[in-house]
Amino acid sequence: MRGGTSKGVFFRAEDLPADLERQDQVILAAFGSPDPYGRQIDGLGGATSTTSKVAIISPRPGEADTVDYTFGQVSITAPLVDRKGNCGNLSAAVGPYAIDEGLVEVREPVTTVRIYNTNTRKYILARVPVENGKAKVEGDYRIAGVPGTGAKVSLEFERPGGAVTGRLLPTGRAQEVLETDAGPVTVSIVDAANPVVFVRAQDLGLKGTELPQEVDSDPELLARIESIRAAAAVRIGLARDPADATRNSPAVPKIAFVSPPADYVLTSGVKMPAEDVDLVARIMSMGKLHSAYAITGAICTAGAARLEGTVVHEMVPAQRRASTDVRIGHPSGAVEVGVQLDTRGPEPEYVCATVYRTARRIMEGFVYVPESLFAGVARG
Repeated sequence: MRGGTSKGVFFRAEDLPADLERQDQVILAAFGSPDPYGRQIDGLGGATSTTSKVAIISPRPGEADTVDYTFGQVSITAPLVDRKGNCGNLSAAVGPYAIDEGLVEVREPVTTVRIYNTNTRKYILARVPVENGKAKVEGDYRIAGVPGTGAKVSLEFERPGGAVTGRLLPTGRAQEVLETDAGPVTVSIVDAANPVVFVRAQDLGLKGTELPQEVDSDPELLARIESIRAAAAVRIGLARDPADATRNSPAVPKIAFVSPPADYVLTSGVKMPAEDVDLVARIMSMGKLHSAYAITGAICTAGAARLEGTVVHEMVPAQRRASTDVRIGHPSGAVEVGVQLDTRGPEPEYVCATVYRTARRIMEGFVYVPESLFAGVARG
């Protein structure tokens, strides 16, 4: 299924081994990972981070119209299924999948599916247009990074703060100097939907409007970006050391670099006017620059934009800082996030984030893996 700007393979939990280690082996075989050639030629993987994702779905016991959703980022070259965080884009396909699979009661014209993301232990409310008992696919809603239009799916991420670390500001600071293998750098580490370490584009020697090819073709820049991300993983307790972060936690935390609104050219060749965005941001995905923007990253970025003292807040023009929505300019266009933030207590609380996506089922059927992977083990 495609969800937003991501694509993934969806499994019913009952069709996979219950043992997580064996489950990962089945998923890796289905995707064609690990592939030292980086092509996933022997499986269903798409050979990019945004197309090498897995979703495992089951009804949630005791909760009507609710499904459990486990996300996995499937490494292309390593034998790893990273389950530390969620994928917001792929989350957009969970509601339509649950409807089409008969896992929830279907209501027309809109069915509300409550999604429990097991990775972050957070709920997402998906409001999905329905027609003739199935999730509607065709519509006039357009999102940057996906050709054509589709039916508009609303996603409300309930209390996304502290999704992985338990705190919106994992270190208790809105901004700090992080010691990295490439030297000290000023960052903001925020955890909402997924933890993200933010750095000013200018501190990386960048304008902030670079396109994927410009970043991905610079190995020294990529190494510096990863050194910052890995140091942040250690700082918030997700890895023992930077090498452990790179090896075993490549998807979380994410890293983004931010800059003020500016005119720039999109990957499509169209000009993005500065007045159409509140800040410009670029986010990395498994060591490469995301061609659009991760939705969990957008939720975190939007929340950080509303938190005084963060490097993200610095980028937003003063006249836009009180708005309830944040428009983030990325390589393919812009994504808008509705933000409800409560700053009255001793610590800020992220009440809700709302985004809109499109999704569709691309195919259904069987994927073949070695029979030995199921020998002598129970299914989910």
